[in-house]
Amino acid sequence: MKGIGFVLLMGALAIPGTIAAQDKGHMDPYVNGPGNEARMIKDVRRALVTLPYYGVFDDLGFTVNGGMVTLVGQVVKPVLKDDAGRAVKRVEGVTGVTNNIEVLPLSPNDDNIRRAVYNAIYRDPSLGTRYGYQALPSIHIIVKNGNVRLEGVVANEMDRNIAGIRTNGVSGVFKVENALKVEGK
Repeated sequence: MKGIGFVLLMGALAIPGTIAAQDKGHMDPYVNGPGNEARMIKDVRRALVTLPYYGVFDDLGFTVNGGMVTLVGQVVKPVLKDDAGRAVKRVEGVTGVTNNIEVLPLSPNDDNIRRAVYNAIYRDPSLGTRYGYQALPSIHIIVKNGNVRLEGVVANEMDRNIAGIRTNGVSGVFKVENALKVEGK
């Protein structure tokens, strides 16, 4: 039987041989599977995080089962969904790709919420300096119909709570789901 690898693309690195856990259907940053899949998983991750339009308002993840890769997550720009599928198909060892990435609906209100939440989190003195100065910030902001989900990895529980509090303080947000993971837990 083939192994299955789970990977979240936020700020964490995939660690071969650790236990894969799922939280409400979202992939964790850990990989579980045979060693021969570890390189393919690393290459798929690299292909996705280097996509030109992948940013803080997108959430990409994937599973690997043998040579089959299933892409999951949510993106703001439709071109990112298509680019992700094409990039993963070119990875050595990938025999097929199922692209289950959801393109978020166009909404000026959601765009305003994205910007406001971004400013609330990344202009906070304790969060902005730690997480904002990375090529791909580790706190991702997913907004759909006024509902916000925070995804990614933070250093400690305090940072997780501050990000949630800042997000809850943004005007126009209906609901906040703080799905941030604490590093090492």
